[in-house]
Amino acid sequence: MPLGLAVAGANRPDMKLVEATLQSIPLKRPKVTKHHPQHLCLDAGYDYPAVHELVEAWSFTAHIRPRREEAEARQRLPGYRARRWVVERTHSWMNRFRRLLIRWEKKVENYVALLHFACAWITFRTAGVFG
Repeated sequence: MPLGLAVAGANRPDMKLVEATLQSIPLKRPKVTKHHPQHLCLDAGYDYPAVHELVEAWSFTAHIRPRREEAEARQRLPGYRARRWVVERTHSWMNRFRRLLIRWEKKVENYVALLHFACAWITFRTAGVFG
């Protein structure tokens, strides 16, 4: 389920949108304790010192795995699969909305409104509200 979103051009690096994405999460986070840490799994596109500092400032435990470690794990463990499928699955669900697949809206506000509608629809469908 999508928890937060940030909109930028396709040529913008992922690491530049971390703070905007974390700020866009509408849910109140539970208190982070030693026994209940909160984890944030990211891929190699976020492996920068600035991202590590930002994630630490937000009290998340960062799990950023470089591609070389992933390739080594694939060779060692038979049937190993990366866990990025969660994000890729959400992108696939978003692409089912034709209006989002190609951005026709000129105003960012209109596009963000459609994104929020799609996220709400995905969330309700995942929760089983629509049957």
